[in-house]
Amino acid sequence: MLRSYLPAIVFLGLGTIVGLTFAMLNRAFGVKGRGIKATGDPYECGLPSEIKKNFKFGISFYLIAMLFILFDIEVIFLYPVAVMVREFGTFAMIEVSVFIALLSIAFIYVWRRGALEWK
Repeated sequence: MLRSYLPAIVFLGLGTIVGLTFAMLNRAFGVKGRGIKATGDPYECGLPSEIKKNFKFGISFYLIAMLFILFDIEVIFLYPVAVMVREFGTFAMIEVSVFIALLSIAFIYVWRRGALEWK
């Protein structure tokens, strides 16, 4: 029983050791930025952020984010079929074609409705 868990236990132990080692090295040799104000400021992609704490995002931001998640997750479902395409056969290819057609129709609908326009 223990033999089946041994690789996972070794992996977990090595991961913990490596993580703690890097944390201790960072604490010992890392740059101390306690007195510098810029180290506490938020930034986006290396540029200072001008967004205040009470800034509210528009609904278009959330729509685009949800559409990205929706299409991203749907495309992930294609990966297992691509890996096992020979074992699944013609039926899987027909199903994937229907899936891609429906996904394309949904994308065109969203595009025509203007949900991808950043306002």
